[in-house]
Formats: sequence, C-alpha cells, structure tokens
Amino acid sequence: MSDADVLHQNENQLTQVIIYDVFTPPVAARIYGYTALASYEAMRYADPKYNSIITQLKGFGKPPEPQKGKQYNFALAATKAFFTVAHKVTFSIDTLKKYEDVVYAMYKDNLDDSTYARSVDFGEQIGKVILKRAAVDDYPQTRGKPKYLGENSPAKWRPTPPDYMDGVEFCWGDMKVFAIDSSKQFSPGPPPPYSDDKNSAFVKQYTDVYNTTKNLTKDQKMIATYWDDNPFVVQHNGHLMFADKKITPGGHWIGITTIACKQTHANGPKTAQAYAMTSIALFDSFVCCWEVKYKYSYARPVTNINEKIDNNWLPLLQTPPFPEYTAGHSTISAASAVVLTHEFGENFAFQDTSDLHYIGMQRHFDSFLKAADETAMSRFYGGIHYLNSSLTGADQGKKIGDFIWNKLKLTN
Repeated sequence: MSDADVLHQNENQLTQVIIYDVFTPPVAARIYGYTALASYEAMRYADPKYNSIITQLKGFGKPPEPQKGKQYNFALAATKAFFTVAHKVTFSIDTLKKYEDVVYAMYKDNLDDSTYARSVDFGEQIGKVILKRAAVDDYPQTRGKPKYLGENSPAKWRPTPPDYMDGVEFCWGDMKVFAIDSSKQFSPGPPPPYSDDKNSAFVKQYTDVYNTTKNLTKDQKMIATYWDDNPFVVQHNGHLMFADKKITPGGHWIGITTIACKQTHANGPKTAQAYAMTSIALFDSFVCCWEVKYKYSYARPVTNINEKIDNNWLPLLQTPPFPEYTAGHSTISAASAVVLTHEFGENFAFQDTSDLHYIGMQRHFDSFLKAADETAMSRFYGGIHYLNSSLTGADQGKKIGDFIWNKLKLTN
C-alpha cells in the first residue's frame, strides 16, 4: 500500500467517525484541520522540499525534527500523529483504535523494531504539539456556554421548524484562526435592513425565495439535494424521529480533495499537503462566516415567509439551526475550491463521488470553482438562504482561500 493510500484511508476513517458522532459543521472542520496538520508535519519529511506549515500559522510553535542519520517511515509517523490528535477531538475512540491496530500491524510486519518505534514516537511528538495549540483555541473554553435562542424582533434569527433547535456554535467567530489575520478580516457589509416596503431589498429577497422554490426545475431540486450536507436533518414519521447520517460540508470538500489526489496520483507529501491546505481553508472560512452570522443574527427565509406570506411553507431542505447571513456552505466551498485550484489547476475536471455512499448521488464538474458556484446556488434553490447571502458568502470564501494560499510558502 502506498503512503498516499494510507493517508486517504486515515481521512476516510475520520470522516466515518465524524458522521457517527454527529459533529456540527464548524466542529468537524476543526477536527479535519488539526488532524491534517499533524499528518502533514510528519509526512513532509519524506521529501525535503516541503516546508513546515504550522510554523507559518498562529500559535503552533516549532514542531520536532527527526534524528539525523536515523531511519523513519514517515507515513507511519503521519498516521500516528493524525490519530494522536483524533483521539482527543472525537468521541468514538474505540472505532479509531480498531482501524489503527490494523494499520500499525501492517507496518510492524515490514519494518525493523527500531524504525517502527522511532517512527511511532516521532508521530506522537508531533501530535502533542498540535494538541497543545488546540487546547487554547477557544473551543474547550466555550463548551459550557448557554444556549443561543436569538431574539423575537423583525429580521432577527430565532429557532426554525421543524425542530426549533438553539443556535449552533454562536461563539465560533471568536475561535483562534490558523492563517488569516482575524475572523473580521474579510467581513462583508450588513444584509438588507428590515423593511415592510414591498419594493425593498428585504421583502424582495424572501419573496424571491418563496417564488423560486414554488417553481423549481428537476435539475434545481437535484442540485439542492446534492449539496445539502446537513448532519442535523431529523426525519419525522408520526411520533418517530430519526436522523439521516450525512457528511458535513467540510467532509464533502475533504472527499473532493481525496478524488483530486487520486486522480493525479499524488504521492504522500503532496497528498498530506492537499489535505492540510483544504482543512486550513475550511477552518478559517468557518470562523469568518460564523463571526458574520452571529454579528447580524439574520432571520432565515422560513421565518419571514411564514410570518409574511404563507404560514404553511417549508423549504425543500431542512433549515440548519443557526442564523442566515452569510451562507456557510457557500463560504467554505469557495475557500476550499480556490485552494484546490491552486493545488491542481484551473480546469480540473472530476467526478464527485464524495456523497455516493450516503445519498446515492454523484455529479461531474469541470472545475473546483464550478462546483463551489453550484454549491452557492444550491442553498437558494433549497430555500434556506437568500441569493444575496449565498453570493456574498462565496465572494468572502474566495478572498479567504486566495489569502491563505498566497501567505503560505509550501515548498522551498
């Protein structure tokens, strides 16, 4: 098995655990971020041209270095680093350990004892460096926060049907970012202000959602469903409630990264770099988006449409439990697409099978940016975002992705 294949399997195993543990999209991005950075910082030593990434990010410090003149298997070290972090940021540890035992056994059968032990120890050291930063990024410090229920005033967010859940991760905009300067660096202006004037931008935006969703084409419905990626969806059948297991928005783009790496036959260091860069883009763009979401605490279309037009209307997609402006999936998809475009090229055509296992759908795209553009429109077709919010989020995400790529020197 190649080094890249091992890294792909590690990521896939992590995605399965994230789905099973039902992490929120921002938290899932954090998990992908720290684990991918740990993996990269070990794997990069297989090729001396690759630079450390964490030394160029905020608050990580200097990673350990391998002993000169000693033998290492850096894919094994990357695996150990990856799961050293994963154990501390997920719940289903037993599932991870069962998988790890199989991987470690493979290496143990093919390496001498000293190389095996040295590689595992090196990976664990790197994992501990990553975890030290994770302990002070504001995530552990906000776990006991009170619920966010919004406010009952015009244009302001409040819990939405069918389950009226409290707002998810309302402190996420305060998280310590990886590469950008701050969560406010690319903040867009405010959304349209509340108005009862039928000609106002405020009324037009929710009227537009209502009219569009009443006349969706088959293709538009398929696009909305394809990019749903909502781990919160709860199905109701009488008194029975059950959840659909799906990948998060970030998980979808990690899957696309896997496809790009395999399609180009990327080696271990290149694969580790691609995962790390996508994960950085995901994490920082989620923080930026959530800063905007809770700054304005803007009402979802379902709230305005139910109150002003049709109290029985529901969107095609189930509304996620957090404020509307801007669109999170639009933001993180654009950021990821920009980074992947820099990694693999502008006209990188691919068959997206990331969600095939979960929803039985796949789609072809001529480029990463075209996939991201479709994502932005999917939120509008799905009735959970205004068009302005989708497009504004996409614009913000592209700026974040470009900034991250231009800031980091990946090779020497």
